[in-house]
Amino acid sequence: MHPAIATALTYIAAREDRAVTGLPPLSEAVDTEALAAVLESNPTATVRFEYAGYRIVLGPDPDAVTVIERDR
Repeated sequence: MHPAIATALTYIAAREDRAVTGLPPLSEAVDTEALAAVLESNPTATVRFEYAGYRIVLGPDPDAVTVIERDR
């Protein structure tokens, strides 16, 4: 798993007070293989998607991870 994806999931798990393994499968929100391929092949790419009530932005810096809770 790409480090930026792992960082986003870790943040959400902490915010939700549960383990990463207790979160819904990421594959329900995004094609995880395609996401990792984009991030690995283009380190300046920016990818945005919604997952588990959060808006996630990865990039454009390889270490840039933004997680914003959507209104519930």
